[in-house]
Amino acid sequence: MEISTLTIRIVILVVFAIFQAKQASAQTSLEKIDLNYGNYTVGFRHYTLTDSTRTYSRVYDYTNQKIKRPIPISIWYPSKQSSSNKKPLKILDYFEILKEEEEWEHLPNEQILNWFYYANTPTNQEHLKESVKAYAEAEFASGTFPIVVYASSYQASSIENFALCEYIASHGYIVMASPSRGTETRWFSNNNAKEMETQARDIEFLIKEVISFPTANPNKIAVMGFSFGGLSNVIAQMRNDNIKALVSLDGTERYQYALMQKSPFFDAKKLDVPYLHMAQKDIPESVLKEDNIDAALNTKFDLYDSISNSKVYRLKFHHLTHSYFSTLGILFAKRDKRQDKSDAEIMKSYKWVSVYTLNFLNAYLNGNKEALTFIENNPSDNGISNSLVTYSTKQPKADLFTFQDFNDLAADQHYKGLSQLYDSLSSKNPSLKLPEGNLNTLGLQLVFNPNTSAQGINVFLLATKLYPNSANLFDSLAEGYLFMGNKEKAIENFEKSLQLSAQNQNAINRLQQLKK
Repeated sequence: MEISTLTIRIVILVVFAIFQAKQASAQTSLEKIDLNYGNYTVGFRHYTLTDSTRTYSRVYDYTNQKIKRPIPISIWYPSKQSSSNKKPLKILDYFEILKEEEEWEHLPNEQILNWFYYANTPTNQEHLKESVKAYAEAEFASGTFPIVVYASSYQASSIENFALCEYIASHGYIVMASPSRGTETRWFSNNNAKEMETQARDIEFLIKEVISFPTANPNKIAVMGFSFGGLSNVIAQMRNDNIKALVSLDGTERYQYALMQKSPFFDAKKLDVPYLHMAQKDIPESVLKEDNIDAALNTKFDLYDSISNSKVYRLKFHHLTHSYFSTLGILFAKRDKRQDKSDAEIMKSYKWVSVYTLNFLNAYLNGNKEALTFIENNPSDNGISNSLVTYSTKQPKADLFTFQDFNDLAADQHYKGLSQLYDSLSSKNPSLKLPEGNLNTLGLQLVFNPNTSAQGINVFLLATKLYPNSANLFDSLAEGYLFMGNKEKAIENFEKSLQLSAQNQNAINRLQQLKK
């Protein structure tokens, strides 16, 4: 049996050592979590793609055959399909996916609880029979929806947080996840920096996949991750400007800042999107001593201290230990008698983790003001006891609104109304600078694309307003009009460029050609 290899996930990170010893059985159910699902039926699909740029070996394939890296994908999505004639999935259906992702797809179902992670108890056997909210292969709802890409914990399955994923999808989000797999095989190597990079690449693979869906909005993407997945999400966000928000479910970036720093892509200044980190309770002193855990684990958060360019929210859930930031942990994990709270307290806390996640996404992907108020409030103002959750936040530096920030907003409105946008932003951010060279490059990129030429002209009109003495900008604007076939406007702006710089040979040549 695979007990020894499967427990590696918990052993490998020092923060997880606490969750193995002196435990007692849990009594929970999905219904008792009491999530308030949204108006959409939840569709679910699972399939596998391959990344041809990387190789992989099945861990139990003793031929050592190299194959293209398989990327199993689970996707939850909004559906308007009637569920009256369909049956929802069971938790057992999700465990079928777990078997596949563990490369034990032919394992008999009666062996699941003997083989993977969780005790084979009557309670856990009953959990497998529970119905979930998702319906297999349901039709996609019409319209477009924000995207959430989920990064699983250390070597974990794509379905580890299925209840949270279903909950978010029911409120109008497309949620996509893949398993956390090692670089070479199913299992991680001893080089966690390499495995962090591998998972970050998998996240980027998922983003590329999900934005191909007609119902996905590529301008509204968040990443969410549990445990080790938090590390990879931070790295992915630092090198992907299309990621607009980050949710961390007790992410390991809190505990292993030094590991993150090993990435050549890491720079705390690059974490420049809204960031929500929800952390476990303080570990009791007796447990720290007994399990030889550094007491700084309860208080130290170097990444939080280092962030200066984004709005950060930090919540501590005083009834949750690390394992219970996942659905599978809530339902199936044994409880640690030394520190775990009651099942009712754990489930209530998991519900609030879900509610905070949804409100954060609604606030920063959908611009929902009520959701933003909820996130900005002290938990007590939201009717949550401070004994359950405590809260802190930090603002980005006021003078750090960048050209990239401006471009993100301009792109969202298809580069229309740019003068009004600039005036509004500059009144709130007096130090805002839009460099002439950046505007020129952006305008040329847009104007020479037949699908966005008019948008490029709008950029140049703003640029020439901000830099009225720039011969180069008027020359570029004229080239844009010429590309679009508007010779009159092209001549007008080439002549303006020449007035500003009589040595502009390009304008001289163009005017000679146009006036023949």
